[in-house]
Amino acid sequence: MNEQAELRDWLVALRTPGLGPGGLRERLGAANGRIGEVLAQLRRHPAAVDPKAQAWLERPDEARIAADLAWLREPNHRLLRCTEADFPPQLETIPQPPAALFVAGDASLLLHPQVAIVGARSASTAGKSNAQAFARHLAQAGFIITSGLADGIDGAAHEAALAAGRPTVAVIGTGPDLVYPRKHRDLSARVEAQGALVSEFPPGTAARADHFPRRNRIIAGLSLGTVVIEAGLQSGSLTTARLAGEQGREVFAVPGSIHNPLARGCHRLIRDGVRLVESASEVAETLIPAARALGAELALRLEQSPPAAAGSARKAAGGWRDDPAYRELLEVLGHDPTALDELAERTGQSAAELSSMLLMLELEGCVEGLPGGRYQRLPGL
Repeated sequence: MNEQAELRDWLVALRTPGLGPGGLRERLGAANGRIGEVLAQLRRHPAAVDPKAQAWLERPDEARIAADLAWLREPNHRLLRCTEADFPPQLETIPQPPAALFVAGDASLLLHPQVAIVGARSASTAGKSNAQAFARHLAQAGFIITSGLADGIDGAAHEAALAAGRPTVAVIGTGPDLVYPRKHRDLSARVEAQGALVSEFPPGTAARADHFPRRNRIIAGLSLGTVVIEAGLQSGSLTTARLAGEQGREVFAVPGSIHNPLARGCHRLIRDGVRLVESASEVAETLIPAARALGAELALRLEQSPPAAAGSARKAAGGWRDDPAYRELLEVLGHDPTALDELAERTGQSAAELSSMLLMLELEGCVEGLPGGRYQRLPGL
């Protein structure tokens, strides 16, 4: 089957009423990942699906499928399928993992260590300032900032990552061609240009209330940890935090004033045992072991996959090896503990750039971070 025919079959399956990601994944497993066989089986056994699904499978809306294919033909647009080698491994372990993701931008970013920053849409000035500070520090340390493109904390986190010259990932509750809220049209375009927009929903899908919990499970699942900054007691951010905890991810809450209603959700999380954090460095230090484990999993996937099938994974896990700046950093680092400011003098690079590079080298087992902000090259390198 050629790529266009396979993409068409995927789009038909993803739009089949009532099938859902769980049903599609189950049938893909039985069909050894062959999407054409999944559709053939469904058509041979129409009683296995409801009447709406039967009608769709007999006569799909060709105009809608053609519009989906046209969207996918646009530069840097992709349908990332769970049968592909560079589908994010961290999503495979969550309840009801997506069967496919529509991605506008750089899909390889989904394989990098990510931190979710979420919180209230009606955030205070102080809350947005905290979100920006956490996002900037974590982005400069080499983590991808992931959030939901919502107003308030989400938008502040995305903006800060972009302002730091780092990519960011936005998981949205509409089709990948729509922007919600509309005021974030410019931000959405910058996220796509410098990072990635991600959606489980096909193009043209409008925002609906039930889409956002589904979006939240993907935000939590992609991320090694979730930081909650300002959240009311009924906030969707608490849903994201709960999902992250259920998925075995780290959850962090930033405390606030007892007089601020938007601090109550964070305070409840802290009372329930979530880690209280006052600085982004606490988050980074906690997540480094998980980031290192993700890097090891990607390296193993590279060994087991043919190069043509693992391009994004290869780019995420080992692309730095071809970068002269990384080679220079390893050369000047040496095996003695060296402070970040001294490395900045030796290389002429900024502390922010070096922090990101050193995190990647640490994840690859080439460098060891030491107390006092010092680093040293590991023996044998």
